[in-house]
Amino acid sequence: MTAITFESTAKPWRLPQWLTIPALLIVAYGLIPAFGTSYLFEAILLPFLALSLAALGLNILTGYAGQVSLGSAAFMAVGAYAAYNFNLRVPGLPLVVSLILAGGMAAAFGLLFGLPSLRLRGFYLAVSTLAAQFFVKWALTRFGWLSNYNSSGVIDAPPLTLLGLKFEGPLGRYLFALTIVVVVTVLAARLVTTRAGRDFIAVRDNEIAARVFGISIFRTKLLAFGVSSFIIGIAGFLWAFAYLRTVEPDGFNLDRSFSILFIIIIGGLASIRGAFFGAAMIVVFPLVLSRLGALLFGSVFDSGVLDMSQRIVIGGLIIVFLIAEPNGLVALSDRLTKGLLARV
Repeated sequence: MTAITFESTAKPWRLPQWLTIPALLIVAYGLIPAFGTSYLFEAILLPFLALSLAALGLNILTGYAGQVSLGSAAFMAVGAYAAYNFNLRVPGLPLVVSLILAGGMAAAFGLLFGLPSLRLRGFYLAVSTLAAQFFVKWALTRFGWLSNYNSSGVIDAPPLTLLGLKFEGPLGRYLFALTIVVVVTVLAARLVTTRAGRDFIAVRDNEIAARVFGISIFRTKLLAFGVSSFIIGIAGFLWAFAYLRTVEPDGFNLDRSFSILFIIIIGGLASIRGAFFGAAMIVVFPLVLSRLGALLFGSVFDSGVLDMSQRIVIGGLIIVFLIAEPNGLVALSDRLTKGLLARV
């Protein structure tokens, strides 16, 4: 006699959105500005917000639509330099308009490099998007017009203004970046619940089945590249204007692209929360290792050895983590929450 088993289809319990989101906003807009220090804003929160937004954009493309990309830093650079040039060359143009136009330029660039996705998949698609990284780096150093013919290639970012308000100092830049991230995250969360988001998932899971059901593979893939690049371009704006306070090619190197990819892998693919969980680990964990290394081994090894050791430790932990929890920090968080509630 064959035994019949039933698997639970209940979703992992988590706090309801009507309670979670207001609580997070109260902490982000109230408690952190009240008690945060300049170091917290400059070294942790600003890079966290910019990388979270970049990871959110990449997660829409890779996690939801299944298209691998290694050119995220290139799209960030397009957004940052486009915003700088719009702000510089169009007198009186509001910065928020420059921001939207910069996202549009990044989206157009993403559509261009997304065309190979119609023929290529997996590793081959990743290599084709990697070409964007080298092309953008070459263009930024080749055409001086993009940096206003600055001899060093490093240009100062303009002041941050939004709806007539100036955001100065670490706290002001944090509030500016936070507002942009909140707005874009809400729109992205809405997008993935619409028909377009469902089309992304269908194409990711099975292109042939998606085509049979009448989904345009061409339109869906290009839409995913366009939306992803738009969000990543805005993240590049925040990375340069709010965090670095300079616009320079070295701020958007290949390491940045890999960091963003690691963020969505560690945080969890096809998850809005995963972008923030992964960014928190990538931003905070190296700082903790750096402090511990300097404290314990600073008198024995020089800074170069400590930096390389830190990279080795982070890489090893990422491998171990992916083996232990391939679905990322989101799945780990849900499982821990469920386990704690079971004991209550």
